[in-house]
Amino acid sequence: MSKRIVFSSLIGAVALCGAAAGGLALASPPTEPTLEHGSARYTAPSGDSAGSFTYTVDVSDDSGIRGLKVVVWPASSKLDPTEAELRSVESATCRSTSDETSRCTYTPKITKREAADLDKGTWYVSALATAKDGGTAFAPRATTFDVTG
Repeated sequence: MSKRIVFSSLIGAVALCGAAAGGLALASPPTEPTLEHGSARYTAPSGDSAGSFTYTVDVSDDSGIRGLKVVVWPASSKLDPTEAELRSVESATCRSTSDETSRCTYTPKITKREAADLDKGTWYVSALATAKDGGTAFAPRATTFDVTG
């Protein structure tokens, strides 16, 4: 076999491998969103103030963020929500900070009476992020915070 034929065959093989690798990259599944820098803040009611709760997190995905579902629950309840259950709960408000990242904030309304009836102790935040390409990330205990008297 001549050197010219071997060389041509090698170039063809390299080209085929490159095309196959490119096809694999295009067919890869969507990446999952990531949740970073999450924090929860609870302020107990006092005087005329009803109290407040805020959960803030940065959510990123290479396709952008469609939304974030959030549920807040006391550890004493043993609730432990699932990803499927989070699909039908309240949404956080998300604002884009770049093409790939959004800052999402969840601030439910809490009346004075509701705040007075909250279980004292440790609480959890569960979150379900959904990317624009359909990828999801479920954080069953995204963060914790304490409710005090």
